[in-house]
Amino acid sequence: MRATFVLATVTALAVKHKGTCARLPTSNSPIQDVTSTNIRCNANQGFAASKCSVAAGGTVTIEMHQQPNDRSCSNEAIGGAHYGPVLVYMSKVSNSATADGSTPFFKIYEDTWGQNTAGGGGSDDYWGTKDLNKHCGKLDVKIPTGLAPGSSGGAQFYLTCYQLTVTGSGTTNPTGVSFPGAYKASDPGILINIYQKLTKYVSPGPAVISGGTTAVAGKAGSTLGRRLSAKLRY
Repeated sequence: MRATFVLATVTALAVKHKGTCARLPTSNSPIQDVTSTNIRCNANQGFAASKCSVAAGGTVTIEMHQQPNDRSCSNEAIGGAHYGPVLVYMSKVSNSATADGSTPFFKIYEDTWGQNTAGGGGSDDYWGTKDLNKHCGKLDVKIPTGLAPGSSGGAQFYLTCYQLTVTGSGTTNPTGVSFPGAYKASDPGILINIYQKLTKYVSPGPAVISGGTTAVAGKAGSTLGRRLSAKLRY
């Protein structure tokens, strides 16, 4: 599972198993080159210790914070007035514990942008990263029902990958896109000034697959409240 935050066009992700299946970044520096292989799972990451099992149709809670080992709700998950969408992808692989991110990814979740008509510019609008901050970095993501079982794995991108095993009797194997390749630096959702007045926002990458989740910016988050993504490999 791969989660992305698009900061000022960012993307992000996380899961509830306390890091056992999360390939945690060693730095909070963003990925800025969409043509680099680091756009898959971030830079200088090793493999996670194990995999996390989740049933198709089940929900994982992903979690993001600015600094390693800091889960305090007094600190924003994405701080510094960095606003953008939250996107979550999955990729089916033979073994999520060793996958390198070269297999196609399909999008299962996005929380992007909503206009605040009372605001003076894009920074006053509703963004996925603001929803993440409101819920202490936590985000609930539903694994699409019917997904076939198996093992998976201008702008600034903050992202990580999770190693999941999806269980169930589904048969759906969605068509995916490759990273790098799915994004261009000139894409309207990436090459954008989020601080000017916006009338629309185009989410980077492909559309959310059938059975995935398109959240409403300003209303999304986690049912876990203020204690709080990505790419998921399954």
